[in-house]
Amino acid sequence: MKVKKFVANSMPEAMKRIRAELGNDAVILNSKIVYTGGFLGLFRKRCIEVIAAMDQVSNNRVPKIKEKPVNTMLYYEPVAKQKESPVLNFNKVEENTSSEVMKELTEVKQLLQNISSTREDTVYPELVQHINQKLISQEIDTSIRNELMVSLLEKWYTNRTDSKIADVKRWCQQEMAERISMYKFGDISFSKKYVNVVGPTGVGKTTTLAKIAADSMLKFRKKVALITTDTYRIAAIEQLKTYAKILSVPLEVCYNLNDFKKACDTFKDYDVVLIDTAGRNFRDSRYVEELKNIIDYENEMETLLVLSLTSKQSDMEEIFKQFSSSIDIKQFIFTKLDETATYGAMYNMIDKYQIGVAYLTNGQDVPDDKISASAEVISKLVLEDESDERSS
Repeated sequence: MKVKKFVANSMPEAMKRIRAELGNDAVILNSKIVYTGGFLGLFRKRCIEVIAAMDQVSNNRVPKIKEKPVNTMLYYEPVAKQKESPVLNFNKVEENTSSEVMKELTEVKQLLQNISSTREDTVYPELVQHINQKLISQEIDTSIRNELMVSLLEKWYTNRTDSKIADVKRWCQQEMAERISMYKFGDISFSKKYVNVVGPTGVGKTTTLAKIAADSMLKFRKKVALITTDTYRIAAIEQLKTYAKILSVPLEVCYNLNDFKKACDTFKDYDVVLIDTAGRNFRDSRYVEELKNIIDYENEMETLLVLSLTSKQSDMEEIFKQFSSSIDIKQFIFTKLDETATYGAMYNMIDKYQIGVAYLTNGQDVPDDKISASAEVISKLVLEDESDERSS
């Protein structure tokens, strides 16, 4: 029995290395997420640790399992967690070579003989496959989904005797939340005096800004002022003036950088100044540069990027790249939660760009239709329609 530990950036990379060193008949004993490198606990890299083995037991000790050759790796997880290491446990299998253990190994091989982290026709246990299909329907990126499946398989073969769909769903939600938990979520921190809200046209920036203003006043007891640089639409100025009047907060309209600096001086005694910007076609980088001609980003500023959940992920990524090339994006705000049932793009954006979410908005009412985001809330949204009533 040859046993070896592999640490790789992804499961496909780990499996490629296992195939190269141990061959296609290798068995995966265990896999888990680990963090490596970093400095003083920061900037750690997320990796996959896999323990694999190649069975070298002679034919006169263990009956040969006759089956057609397959080109996929096989996952084997122990039924119950043991105090001994996976190496010691598997050596016991070699020593005992009991028919019961061989029967279980054969069962696992038959169940997972087609598994591969690079294929879409992977065979999973029924309840795990149920969650896998949900992640597919939610448009979770394939690489993320494959890594989640590795974790679910590990838990499934540890707890499979009495696991139900609610258990598998909970495992997946916990893994998803942990995966993104290191990023900044929730209400604005008020660590910066100026909060700039940017985004493309039609995503609801102005209404969202009013919700943040109301929340800052009512929940955090802050002294709030508003600035708008959206001078392209008269309706936008009038809309924000209406909100400012309702909230009893001052508003300044800025047409250029000098106006902006004067407004900042006017609001020097305020706790937080919220800045609304014009919604334009931000596929054109010139419009992003225009923002820097109006707003002083060298000031005590943090920027929130507003994206609509009804947008395609490819559009979200293009918008993010345009803004982030010139402006440091602190957090996302995702709007129109109530207008879609697909949230995978939101999760993918967080995971890919390593940026958390301040708020989710689900309607037009100010200040009510706003949710303070968290890793747990977002992970549950992806799987919220699952039924807990199915049994294993």
